[in-house]
Amino acid sequence: MARIAGVNLPNDKRIEIALTYIFGIGRSRSDEILEQADIDKNIRTKDLSTEKISKLRDIIDEKYTIEGDLRKEINTNIDRLKEIGCYRGLRHRVGLPCHGQKTHSNARTKKGPRSGRIIR
Repeated sequence: MARIAGVNLPNDKRIEIALTYIFGIGRSRSDEILEQADIDKNIRTKDLSTEKISKLRDIIDEKYTIEGDLRKEINTNIDRLKEIGCYRGLRHRVGLPCHGQKTHSNARTKKGPRSGRIIR
């Protein structure tokens, strides 16, 4: 089992998909990384040699912000928005959507379960 950036990558998936298990790496960035490392994107994770895994690990560590550092950066940005009191910061503080969505009938994920509703 390949371990990159503290994440165990699934053995039976193609490496293109397996890299997306790392927070901060999606499909396009995965393709970009594999192109830089000169690795076929259709190869399975279990078929990678140790030198290819170390090459992937080096490229990811050098060029990309991922996992804990990325989460920390995102939270820092949200805290900065809250601190300066801008509209998006206020929406984050109150727990409402901050990208312009309607909240009259939707936004249950962000707002949480309905309160004060009697179910019979």
